[in-house]
Amino acid sequence: MRDKQKYLEEAQQAIISLGLPRAQQNERSALCLLAILNLVPGKEWAEASNPLIGITPIMDWAREHYQKDYAPNTRETIRRQTMHQFVAAGVAMYNPDDPGRPVNSPKAVYQIEPAALALLRTFSTADWHNNLTTYLAERDTLTARYAKEREQNRIPVQIAPGKAITLSPGDHSELIRAIIEDFGARYVPGGTLIYAGDTGDKMGYFDAVLLSELGVKIDSHGKMPDVVLYCPKRHWLLLVESVTSHGPVDGKRHAELAKLFANSKAGLVYVTAFPTRALMGRYLGEIAWETEVWVADAPSHLIHFNGIRFLGPYL
Repeated sequence: MRDKQKYLEEAQQAIISLGLPRAQQNERSALCLLAILNLVPGKEWAEASNPLIGITPIMDWAREHYQKDYAPNTRETIRRQTMHQFVAAGVAMYNPDDPGRPVNSPKAVYQIEPAALALLRTFSTADWHNNLTTYLAERDTLTARYAKEREQNRIPVQIAPGKAITLSPGDHSELIRAIIEDFGARYVPGGTLIYAGDTGDKMGYFDAVLLSELGVKIDSHGKMPDVVLYCPKRHWLLLVESVTSHGPVDGKRHAELAKLFANSKAGLVYVTAFPTRALMGRYLGEIAWETEVWVADAPSHLIHFNGIRFLGPYL
């Protein structure tokens, strides 16, 4: 029987043969490939299977079967530096059981792509070379098809007449769409979208030039609010947080945003958006004073948290 190191070497050889970049030709990616094939020591490649498996279960699997203990903070590295590339190359599928599942869902899973599974089951056999040649010749078509299917599940957002972007599927993106299309139309007529975050790539839309003209230069998108709208008529910047799983504009977040946009030539307006009043009720004790609250299921109303003015900046 092959030892565990031999399985890892063979998995790395398979990854190289599949044409993945050098950054994925390593032990981490080899373990991920073995995990999505459930190729435990003692099994032959012909016995590879296709379980639905998430990132944490992959780490648990590697620990149980190959005694590779990954630290919890390795989770994002595995997702971004291995599984993302597997999906992009058409080797694995993302959420094939529910393509509309939010990108940041804890239920997110991966599965080996059927053609890749059929190929890998012939690894190290007499049929491998011919099967690999055929697979590689057809892979671009497969990759394009899966990319198209992923695109069909994205959420379209109208950002200006005749202009639209798409965001990753999920409740968070649905609320961002409501903020842009409904809140923006009601309370920032004639306004311009500067930024819309995306749970998938963290930057669904960003007009960095316009924001720079308003005095704000951003180095990291990680601290940006979910939506930034500019109202040229009033010369306001509206900083909107979309709350579906994370918190509202509380005191700490207010201070962070005030610091991030400290050089803004436009007045700053802080807004927390909720999908429902029921969810808003869970956060009432946290919302910062001198901010606004908008609820998507009651779009014609704004809730003002104290202060000397309603919907306006505090200079």
